[in-house]
Amino acid sequence: MEQSKKHIKTDEELLSLFYKDGNNYWLGNLLERYTLLMLGVCLKYLKNMEDAKDAVQQVCTSIITNLSKHNIQNFKAWILVVTRNYCLMQFRKNAGKRNIELTDKLYIEDASTSKAELEEQWLKEVTLEKITESLLELSEDQRVCMDFFYLQQKSYKDIMALTGFDFNQVKTHIQNGKRNLKLIVMQKLKENRK
Repeated sequence: MEQSKKHIKTDEELLSLFYKDGNNYWLGNLLERYTLLMLGVCLKYLKNMEDAKDAVQQVCTSIITNLSKHNIQNFKAWILVVTRNYCLMQFRKNAGKRNIELTDKLYIEDASTSKAELEEQWLKEVTLEKITESLLELSEDQRVCMDFFYLQQKSYKDIMALTGFDFNQVKTHIQNGKRNLKLIVMQKLKENRK
């Protein structure tokens, strides 16, 4: 059984196994793949790392509780919709606290917001969006190690225990992940300016 778990790669296979036996191991592997992406979406909307982390936690809890009630074909697309909807619900709850305009891009503005501040906010949102997209272009090993190290604040020793990588592999995946992520994001931002 343990051997077969390691060879499963696609979202579809993991979903199929989860629906078949209800084992949260499969769902945990699936959610782990998209934690960074979910965090990026939450950060884009909530603008605060702690709020974004809390939102990811809430979305994951909801998915674990409710996924068996749904027949999902494309997990990535579905989880992004669920994450985005959760963030929008948070805005509705806090609607009286600030003036919010929701469009394809999210802008939070009040009377004191200058044009330069709006442009800076837009650039941050575009950059965050590109980082989120770019994370998916990293190898799975790099993405997993970066998630554990930067978002879950795990030590190298913890990451070694969780992944089975040795110290040098963890270090290499994190260093290469950072370098590759920067290159991919810079390319996307360059293309965006054209």
